[in-house]
Amino acid sequence: MRDNVILTGFMGTGKTSLGKLLATRLGRPFVDIDKKIEDEAQMSIPKIFELYGEEHFRELERLAVKELSSRRGMVIATGGGTIKDADNLRLLKSSGVLICLTTEPEEIFNRTERRGERPVLDGGGNERLESIKRLLAERKKFYDQADYQVDTTEWSPLQIIDDICRYLRQFRS
Repeated sequence: MRDNVILTGFMGTGKTSLGKLLATRLGRPFVDIDKKIEDEAQMSIPKIFELYGEEHFRELERLAVKELSSRRGMVIATGGGTIKDADNLRLLKSSGVLICLTTEPEEIFNRTERRGERPVLDGGGNERLESIKRLLAERKKFYDQADYQVDTTEWSPLQIIDDICRYLRQFRS
């Protein structure tokens, strides 16, 4: 039964903030996979990358996806690279509706610049924007496997939530 609603997409597209709003609207619990990993590891994701490397982080992510995909009736926000792993993608899609949030690279740059450390982005300025564009291109084939995509560049959070809820009603009918 595909009962969960899973938000995926690149960093800075609004997965966490919109996930919380969507969960409230739907009356469901919300779980952010990155936050779950940080809470269980008792350290930030940049610190996990620094001390143990990306592969260790991806293993923690796989364990979190496996656990969460066995639950029902949740809104789940993935990390930006979670669905690059074929098993993660399969488990998430089998447990719910996969919705990809998209945003223009320049807007991602602006949003992530304000929030600070992002371990998979290089440098600052133009180098950072080029990293965003490169990673978006690499991940497109994964994001395109979502059931639905919503561009968060121009719309307000409430417009986005309304659009997702409309899609969910159609999906379930």
